[in-house]
Amino acid sequence: MPESGQSKQGRTTHPGPASAPPVSAAPPVSGVVPAPRDAATTAASVPVTDAVTGPVSGSGPVAGPVTGPVAAARRAGLLVTLVLGGLTALPPLSMDMYLPALPAVTDSLHAPAATVQLTLTACLAGMALGQLVVGPMSDKWGRRRPLLVGMLVYVVATAMCAFAPTVELLVGFRLLQGLAGAAGIVIARAVVRDLYDGVEMARFFSTLMLISGVAPVIAPLIGGQVLRVTDWRGIFAVLTVVGVLLTLVVVKWLHETLPVDKRHSGGVGQALRTMRGLLADRVFTGYMLSGGLAFAALFAYIAASPFVVQEIYGASPQTFSLLFGLNSIGLIAVGQINGRLLVGRVSLDKALGFGLAVITLAATALLLMTTGVFGEVGLFPVAAGLFVLMSAMGLAMPNTNALALLRTPHAAGSASALIGTASFLVGAVASPLVGIAGESTAVPMAVVQVVCGVGAMLCFLLLCRPWRARAGAV
Repeated sequence: MPESGQSKQGRTTHPGPASAPPVSAAPPVSGVVPAPRDAATTAASVPVTDAVTGPVSGSGPVAGPVTGPVAAARRAGLLVTLVLGGLTALPPLSMDMYLPALPAVTDSLHAPAATVQLTLTACLAGMALGQLVVGPMSDKWGRRRPLLVGMLVYVVATAMCAFAPTVELLVGFRLLQGLAGAAGIVIARAVVRDLYDGVEMARFFSTLMLISGVAPVIAPLIGGQVLRVTDWRGIFAVLTVVGVLLTLVVVKWLHETLPVDKRHSGGVGQALRTMRGLLADRVFTGYMLSGGLAFAALFAYIAASPFVVQEIYGASPQTFSLLFGLNSIGLIAVGQINGRLLVGRVSLDKALGFGLAVITLAATALLLMTTGVFGEVGLFPVAAGLFVLMSAMGLAMPNTNALALLRTPHAAGSASALIGTASFLVGAVASPLVGIAGESTAVPMAVVQVVCGVGAMLCFLLLCRPWRARAGAV
């Protein structure tokens, strides 16, 4: 984890001048006060006030250097980066390692293919809904306790998947696996928010993309290799071992990052009020929806690309794997360009706006190609359009996360839960639509991507209103 003078909890802050510019054009709403948007303005932080609970404890300026577990977490640097990357990569591994085994599950459990597909839907739904539960829990009890409970339940649920005697039980265990695996996704983002602010947080999200972005690429390959030496149950056995190892790593190396004086009191009612306050923040909601719709365009690609590339354009499985890998490399590479070159030199809003614009333009080009406006086109132009669209995700995804979490220093867990749930739910709705017109056309995929791209741009422009950002904004 990079050391920087902008690491959130390692700064010494001092009272700022009375003329310090406001950090956002939008006024604070109930339960939400925008985080400082620039390293200079963070020194003028003020106590966060919640309309329901009053001042949020510990939200004022931090005096003196941070010591203890939080400082230790920052000093761990690369190790903690790898731990958080592993937590965000585990759910994609759980989903995609299993894909090559679907036909074998159908034969082994003597179940219809449509029923076996529900094992994927159940896991995805669990990941979406689990974040809504774990996020507020982590704001109340800290990050480590809910994470460790989630990891333990994940290990047990994954082991039960390996021994499931019927497809109905497998669907239930996959739902539990997704619910528990959600802890890693939501808490990893919250930990980043605890430790970093401003441009450093955006850089760190780009670094996480380097790790977690590899998981969907290599997961089917790992699953295929596992199937060469064992059956589909062996895949869940491997995931169980991975879960145990990651749990042990979390126990040893991931320290608590949310101090006791910054935790929320109250139960379900307070959690719901906090989330309602977050959603009432127009700008936060705009970033959340923009990121969710961009993620839905990514889901549409993942769901449709095997069919489009192989069935419609006649590519071999090896060619498809190569193109899928190249697209993932493009996403990761642009994410690193964003984190290492753009952040700190270009405002996050500008980088995000450019990324969303490129996604929309690439999706429009794909729609024109697939509808025959340019005549008959081969695989190369379509593959090029998909590469550009996927690469632009490297600008959209880390910056929407960073900009949304910048506004929620007092409720990072709940905010992370809403961001993740919105992304998974919108993606789950978009994915089935890519095959709505059958197997002879790629138009539905392009239409879904255009709608998602345009929707993301509209949410960004109409709700976030980036042109109102003050001078010196991140």
